[in-house]
Amino acid sequence: MSVIYHLPGGIQAAFCGGFRTPHSAFRIRMIPREILKKIRQIELRTNRLVSESLAGQYHSVFKGQGMNFDEVREYQPGDEVRTIDWNVTARMNHPFVKKFVEERELTLMLVVDLSGSGLFGSKEQSKRELAAEIASVLAFSAIRNNDKVGLILFTDEVEKFIPPRKGRRHVLRVIREVLFFEPKRQGTDLNGALEFLLRVTSHRAIAVIISDFIGGPTVSGGPRRRVQPQIMLLESLAQASFTMLRQANRRHDVVAVQIADRYELELPALGRLVLNDAETGEVIEVNTGDERKRAAFAERQARAQADLAKLFRSAGIDAIQLRTDQPYGVALGRFFETRERRRLRG
Repeated sequence: MSVIYHLPGGIQAAFCGGFRTPHSAFRIRMIPREILKKIRQIELRTNRLVSESLAGQYHSVFKGQGMNFDEVREYQPGDEVRTIDWNVTARMNHPFVKKFVEERELTLMLVVDLSGSGLFGSKEQSKRELAAEIASVLAFSAIRNNDKVGLILFTDEVEKFIPPRKGRRHVLRVIREVLFFEPKRQGTDLNGALEFLLRVTSHRAIAVIISDFIGGPTVSGGPRRRVQPQIMLLESLAQASFTMLRQANRRHDVVAVQIADRYELELPALGRLVLNDAETGEVIEVNTGDERKRAAFAERQARAQADLAKLFRSAGIDAIQLRTDQPYGVALGRFFETRERRRLRG
């Protein structure tokens, strides 16, 4: 029986053997009760992580835009002299200081890639399912801090926009859309999604792009070039979108979350595979039994990942890679800690 195996950029391989078809619950027609159960499972898994650590880390890492006056209180040793309210002090004949609270309310915009390559997962979880969990963690952390959450779903066009709102029911809707929305298209256009973000979000926001950041090679927005079997490496979407990424990061606090799978970074030894690109339908054949080809592929992918990290640094964007075959909680927590230390250093 032939099964489907996806490779970078949405490439799939149809072959006979013991490799299991990637688990993609959203591709199966599900009744509303099953959909609710799936969403509830994600809520339970992510809420514990949010409650134990990430909500506080989110608060520390993503700060409000200023400070609002709250009240005055009596001066205490160690208070900043600059905070003394001289008018109240003169009236009361005793020093009082102004107390301020952070202007906390922020907007978290989740910009999620729903292109065909997201259907792949070599373990129990597909890239799209992991994207939904990450969106859930960030969204629940946001509402715990009284922030709004909005959603942009994109392929090679913007497929859906949910304006920012607060509340648990709103977050559950966001999770449902990331998991079960059926896009009309299979390609990827990060530029279009970023342009839409800039149009619909006038005030500064936290913009988290959740994507595999891989797609077909393009030249100045032109058509994809034919993928040669001996190359088997697709250019990063981010490379073509560098200018827009930098522009978006000037207006917003942009964070890139790359969702990756082990077999997008290294080929398994499965013999000859017939590969079908999930985003374009192009078919090629490759011999994964050749150890030299697998080693060359892994080397090129490592180089591509290094280039991607360099590109994000050049655009001033914080980035993290999360994988379908590894727990994400520790990696996400470490990312927040690193960002917080850098923020404190100024």
